[in-house]
Amino acid sequence: MARIVFVTGGARSGKSRFAQRLVEAWEGPLLYVATAEVLDDEMADRVRRHREDRGPRWTTLEEPLDLARALAEAEAYGGALVDCLTLWTSNLLGLHGDDEGGLRRARESFYRALDGFSGRVCLVTNEVGAGIVPANPLARRFRDLAGRINQDCAARAHEAYLVVSGLPVRLK
Repeated sequence: MARIVFVTGGARSGKSRFAQRLVEAWEGPLLYVATAEVLDDEMADRVRRHREDRGPRWTTLEEPLDLARALAEAEAYGGALVDCLTLWTSNLLGLHGDDEGGLRRARESFYRALDGFSGRVCLVTNEVGAGIVPANPLARRFRDLAGRINQDCAARAHEAYLVVSGLPVRLK
């Protein structure tokens, strides 16, 4: 049975921990789709700690760009956790830059995969609309794109949560 769960919140709000607990309640083997790229020692340490927090039920797929492919692989699992859409958005901007067509095609490919997905998936993302208006054009473009992706994914979700200070608030 298809199930899409959307979890958003601020940085360090507890959203990833909450999402992991939700997914671990599902039966069967689990897939963790990591969109982060390890570019420095601090990020390598974060990734190591996250992997230690997950048990043997979890398989990790590092996929910074092609979330449609990741969802195709996730069909074989009892559930998947995509962490996170915000980093994916940043990765897309890094790849496509000012190519609006490339950004649109990447989003549409993911949305088609999400719409056709028959498994269970939890999407984690940062809430980017509650802060100040960014001071430079690239940061505003990122905020706008991340906000649009969040809206599109939340609309597709069967359940949605906002996590604030470790406390989940059900939105739908």
